[in-house]
Amino acid sequence: MRLNTQLDVDVVAVEAEDRVSVLLELTAPAGDAAAVRATSTVQVVLDRSGSMAGERLDAALRALDALVVRLDPTDNFGLVCFDDEVQVAVPAGPLSDKAAVRALIASIGPGGMTNLSGGYLRGLQEVARVAGDGGGTLLLLSDGHANHGVTDHGALGGLAEQARAKAITTSTVGLGLDYDEALLAAIARGGAGNAGFAEDADTAGRLVAEEVEGLLERVAQAASLVVRPTADVDTVTLYNDLPAQPVEGGLMVELGDFHAGEERKLLLELSVPAMPGLGLAPVCELELRWTELPSLDSHTLTAPVYVNVVPGDQAAGRIPNPTVVTEKAFQEVQRAKREAADALRHGDAGAASARFMSAGASVQAAFAAAPMPDELRDELDLLSELRERAEHDDLRRTAKFTEADAHRKNRRRGR
Repeated sequence: MRLNTQLDVDVVAVEAEDRVSVLLELTAPAGDAAAVRATSTVQVVLDRSGSMAGERLDAALRALDALVVRLDPTDNFGLVCFDDEVQVAVPAGPLSDKAAVRALIASIGPGGMTNLSGGYLRGLQEVARVAGDGGGTLLLLSDGHANHGVTDHGALGGLAEQARAKAITTSTVGLGLDYDEALLAAIARGGAGNAGFAEDADTAGRLVAEEVEGLLERVAQAASLVVRPTADVDTVTLYNDLPAQPVEGGLMVELGDFHAGEERKLLLELSVPAMPGLGLAPVCELELRWTELPSLDSHTLTAPVYVNVVPGDQAAGRIPNPTVVTEKAFQEVQRAKREAADALRHGDAGAASARFMSAGASVQAAFAAAPMPDELRDELDLLSELRERAEHDDLRRTAKFTEADAHRKNRRRGR
């Protein structure tokens, strides 16, 4: 793993408070094509409630069939189905008889209510039973709201966090227009996984295939970043919407798994108080930890971050790093999308439209005197499109698309 840092400003004025943004660029190794791939563990939790009947369930079953075909016989696979009851359709274990598993998948039909928490908990038990030190991935597919059993978003997200501590990643795929995207996003956030939106069969198949491809190409798992600010730094703000919690001396951010050659970006902001002396001053230390695959060797990489404290007149002429400024604008757009999606969920199209507009205006103001990067131009175009959709399209569709787009770009930035 490689870690590179860039600051928006690397000089601060002596005896003056300031805020410094730090862009972290993480790159996973390319991987060894000749190496034997580590055994992968995939646990699927499938909603088979009555609302899944027809095209949604058919699409999910086709995607799962393709998943089984893609896995090796030595990989672990399990399937839990749920409606108001929970059934272990395929006990987690090696795929030694693919034909039997595929036939069982094809036989699954719709049922009753949606006990999402019961299905998820049972799936977690199954994947933990076989995953071992290599960890595993749980993929939850649902088209509805949790209306039976545990329904609280925070509680279900907390279950995903607990599983993540045992190297079990949770990703979600929402099917159709009626599922609770805030709930599935909370579970994926806690599980350091992805949250996808599939309105049609082709998208459902693609999202499941992408999840499996990433799993089969993993070169690192259980990656985390600890940010340890110096005593002079007041606060640390993480722009990426990732699981994070305080630890002794700093903040620990869960990064999840990395596949071969993957690049990610994280953005931090440090609140730096007035410093009395001139010269280089440390503001934080970064500690990146991960487990290498397939060897399961543990690694730690540390990197200090410094600013240069200079006289006020010298600091007044500083020019912010355009790469970091671009990333900050990009992440602020994703935050605006999440806020707009929440407004759409509450039926407030006007508030969502206004948030899309204000985010676009902020980006244009930030680059009024500088060339705008193509990726931000693309985001401006998308914000304009989302504003139109908020005013004229189905609010459920717009909310789900907006939530999924922000989740993907914010959490897996650079993937």
